[in-house]
Amino acid sequence: MEGNGFGFATRCVYGNKERPAADITGAISFPIYQSATFEHPEVGRSTGFDYSRLQNPTRAQVEKVVAALEGGIDALAFSSGMAAITALMEIFKPGDHIIADADLYGGSIRLFRNVCAKNGITFSHVNCSKENLEAFVKENTKAIFIETPTNPMMNVTDIRKAAEVAKRHDLLLIVDNTFLSPYFQKPLELGADIVVHSGTKFLGGHNDTLAGFIVTKSQEISDKMRFLIKTVGSGLAPFDSWLILRGIKTLPLRMEKAQANAMAIANWLLQRPEVKKVYYPGLPGTQAHEVCKAQATGFGSMLTFEVESKDLALHVLKNTKLIPFAESLGGVETLLTYPVTQTHADVPEEVRLVNGITERVLRLSAGIEDEKDLIGDLEQAFNGFAR
Repeated sequence: MEGNGFGFATRCVYGNKERPAADITGAISFPIYQSATFEHPEVGRSTGFDYSRLQNPTRAQVEKVVAALEGGIDALAFSSGMAAITALMEIFKPGDHIIADADLYGGSIRLFRNVCAKNGITFSHVNCSKENLEAFVKENTKAIFIETPTNPMMNVTDIRKAAEVAKRHDLLLIVDNTFLSPYFQKPLELGADIVVHSGTKFLGGHNDTLAGFIVTKSQEISDKMRFLIKTVGSGLAPFDSWLILRGIKTLPLRMEKAQANAMAIANWLLQRPEVKKVYYPGLPGTQAHEVCKAQATGFGSMLTFEVESKDLALHVLKNTKLIPFAESLGGVETLLTYPVTQTHADVPEEVRLVNGITERVLRLSAGIEDEKDLIGDLEQAFNGFAR
């Protein structure tokens, strides 16, 4: 049994079993409160909801669920993952320094390089899975920002070790937990202060809405973020909040099936002579595997692979018949993504190449389809290439 007496899967379905006092319908699906404003009983009294930019009952419910799943005291739901990170960066001030992983989602890199830098925040981009983070701490360093596994090269950072460095130097440890979700990994339990999610991905799980989350175990950070979300107005809309609530209900089932498919695909790719490298933490014999095994309960459904030529990469993207060539991840559909023109198109070429993101690299998000159909589709695409 976990928090509130419920196990993880039960909390995904029922949340905390609390409902707004006004909801007396007994609706199994949590209601969508599609209202911008709420009536006050009298001056000085409130129902707890005043205006949906500040809070909305449907958004409040999805926030409670995500906070419970991550083990935080509060979660805040934003209109997208990037909206969440953008708001989070507002807790820093000009002159502050952040140690950030070198291999991050391209949108995060774009934000840090173009918006945060303009606002006077500086970054040291480091391979956090390999480097001694302590060596990069400066007098003005305020935080460490990591993804683990990273997007797209699947590097795995030891969260406990990063947390030890952060605590020694009074830094915040921020972990983007999108790839593994709270089902497989709980960074707050490992020492992180803040968890970030693109809720669009595994939490929503159906490629039908955008969302982002900030989760924390600190009341001080919660208070700061509550002030920011009402001020900048990037909170998640009621209908989108409901879609995320619906998606979370099946999170454990989807994560298990997608992970099984990813493992099968990774092993199949290893047998193909055209495939030069497969990056997946579920494969034994790597540093990523050992660290992930020590801090997570699974390896997820994201994998990246490098083929022998750019022409083959383009051929595979064009010739799969079942698997869509699309930019995103974490849904029930398996997707193939080409990082150099999609997720990391705005990242300078020299940075991409250092991280290993070449024109031969493909990223795959395994879905919940039949394993044989996915492998069969990849096989026909590979076999159709004229070498």
